[in-house]
Amino acid sequence: MEQRSRGQRPWTAWLLLGAAAALALVAGASPRVGGQAPAPAVAAPEVTETRVLIPMRDGVRLNTVIFAPKTNGSPLPFLFVRTPYGAPASARVLAADAYRELAADGYIFVFQDIRGRYKSEGTFVMMRPPRDRRDRKAVDESTDAYDTVAWLLAHVPGHNGRVGMKGVSYSGWLAATAMIDPHPALRAVSPQAPPADMYMGDDFHHNGAFRLSYGFEYATRMETNKEQTSFAFDLYDTFEWYLRLGPLAAANERYLHGGIPTWNDFVAHPNYDAFWRKQALAPSLTRVTVPTLSVGGWWDQEDLFGPQKLYETLEPLDRSEVSFFVGGPWNHGGWAGGEGSALGPIEFGSKTSEYYRTKIEAPFFAHYLKDKPGWTVPEAITFETGANAWQVYEEWPPRALTEDRGLYFREASGLAFEPPAGTDESSFDSYVSDPAYPVPYRPRPVEATYDPRGSGWRTWLVGDQRFVHLRPDVLSWATGPLEEDITVTGSVTARLFASTTGTDSDWIVKLIDVYPEDYPEEPKMGGYQLMIASEVFRGRFRTSFEKPAPLVPGEVAEFPIGLHNIDHRFLKGHRIMVQVQSTWFPLIDRNPQTYVENIFEARAEDYRPALQRVFRSAAHPSHLVLPVRKGSDPKFFNFPKRDGLRPKN
Repeated sequence: MEQRSRGQRPWTAWLLLGAAAALALVAGASPRVGGQAPAPAVAAPEVTETRVLIPMRDGVRLNTVIFAPKTNGSPLPFLFVRTPYGAPASARVLAADAYRELAADGYIFVFQDIRGRYKSEGTFVMMRPPRDRRDRKAVDESTDAYDTVAWLLAHVPGHNGRVGMKGVSYSGWLAATAMIDPHPALRAVSPQAPPADMYMGDDFHHNGAFRLSYGFEYATRMETNKEQTSFAFDLYDTFEWYLRLGPLAAANERYLHGGIPTWNDFVAHPNYDAFWRKQALAPSLTRVTVPTLSVGGWWDQEDLFGPQKLYETLEPLDRSEVSFFVGGPWNHGGWAGGEGSALGPIEFGSKTSEYYRTKIEAPFFAHYLKDKPGWTVPEAITFETGANAWQVYEEWPPRALTEDRGLYFREASGLAFEPPAGTDESSFDSYVSDPAYPVPYRPRPVEATYDPRGSGWRTWLVGDQRFVHLRPDVLSWATGPLEEDITVTGSVTARLFASTTGTDSDWIVKLIDVYPEDYPEEPKMGGYQLMIASEVFRGRFRTSFEKPAPLVPGEVAEFPIGLHNIDHRFLKGHRIMVQVQSTWFPLIDRNPQTYVENIFEARAEDYRPALQRVFRSAAHPSHLVLPVRKGSDPKFFNFPKRDGLRPKN
């Protein structure tokens, strides 16, 4: 997408924050955020609490909780959060990290259960699509937000006539939908980790590949009743449970019996048809209606794609220059709670989440809802991992500051910025992909996504990839130790040239930062393989997501795979690695590797092993395209010698 530039100069803003106690993320329940244990909660501010059922234009009433400060004499703006997860039981939520700074600034907080959830009336529809504007009686999430704002202005005293909205994940999507047809009083919106397209890159699919464990567990959690109910697995290790499940058709046959609407939608819509296109945000956002702060985490295990896609959609429409992007070193919602000084074993040298809440989010809302000074971000602010520094950009991605460099798969498991020269007959690496023995996406046991006893789900993207390195069905290529830092800022793309003996195949590509074997700062991190970017692509969709087609056995095909935007510095002495595999289970459902019209209807006999070849020849040079910061001259020592533990061709 071509973008308008607002200048090219970056500034580095090292975090200089004073000590502050971490607070509970939500009142009464304090989950771990960013891999850190929460500190004790503090007292909630004094408020007047009002609970009301607000009528929508079709007569359905939505449960709404209003917290108005008791001690403020001047008119205040509203801060409005819509949620499918239950409006808070008390004002203690305002003492949680996600709201503490905002509560101190002074807002009238409004929380609302959406249709069909918890105490609201109506019927819940997962990711309710936009209404047909020709039908004057039709409703959607945008009209519900509009009607609620109108009611608040008319019935709640002490406001200044302005409304802001924010939310994380589903609530972030709800905030974004409010911008489609916004009430005039809506003056600032911050969609945080909003899913933008549930087929192309967010919770339920990535590039057409079905996210099995999340899709199954989230759908059953949300649609068993009006609240939240976890599916009762009879095995602790869900890797084994999903493998025993067999073909996807068994889910309805054995467990769901057609009773989960979203699962039925998965089955009925295996391709990118009108059902998925109508849900996507981009077609409905045809203008920038209010100042927007899109927020995402580099290691968001649920909605990495969404905030990047939302910002990308709004940017060419942003004539008033009020659409901004924030990217930080967080998992899903990690900026909303805790200090953010680490994620799993990866340390960032500062309290990144506190910085976001005090220096970015609070000033954004104060500026647009209260006319306060202090909002100085010109376009984007991102945390450069590796360097552990905040960067401010006048354009995102900062294309004028980078140049695309090809990092090519080479002989002897090497990577180089020089393309290969070999022939197809000899220049490839191969492995057998067997759906009966899939590669786990994280070390077993794979606990249920939201297992109350604890789960590795929240931090798996920063897990050490050595647990699959040297498996016979995972290929790896690496540079030698870097002679100088290499900074990669912007969109990373893999161009994979590959063949299979099957008629369908998945391709998973990972970009990895390999730590030095001798790492005195933290000896246990020696040789650590940190995944910086990754993505899956389902081969049947190589020419069209709407009309899939079988692969031709043995034919070399190109698979362009977007690994999304990053901002990472590979430090001197580290190595750059790329891994390729064809299963990622049970994060991604098993591809039968035999083409069938609908994988949800595949039979057990359709699942067959296949020989996969990844080419590194002059004619078919598999490589990654990296936006390398200008001024760098990437160099590294010679290719590492092949370890000999995996057969090569």
